[in-house]
Amino acid sequence: MSQKQTNQPLESCADLDERGFVRDPEHWNAALAELLAQTHGITLTDAHWRAIASLRQDYLATANLPVERTICAALNLMPDCLARLFGGPLSAWMIAGLPDPGVEARTYLENMEVPAPDSLA
Repeated sequence: MSQKQTNQPLESCADLDERGFVRDPEHWNAALAELLAQTHGITLTDAHWRAIASLRQDYLATANLPVERTICAALNLMPDCLARLFGGPLSAWMIAGLPDPGVEARTYLENMEVPAPDSLA
């Protein structure tokens, strides 16, 4: 993805599928991650980038969902670091530029997302 493309609306980004997942992890870059994070209301910090790098490394090596506790422990973060940093593992997965994991895995990840503050009332 070129720098010019990051200025276009996210909805028109050809590298994303209809759910907002990156179609090909090789087309992901830091600028796209920043744009995706903005849509989730997240400002990426060093801890976010470390988690993103770990998610990508694990997925690209195994093509499987990594275990959140394992990733967080390896990064010396709290066991629920993806929930604390991204609101949950699905948001982390999307921002890390990983493809749609499929209906079962997506449902599992969605159920681990932290509800938005408005939906807690």
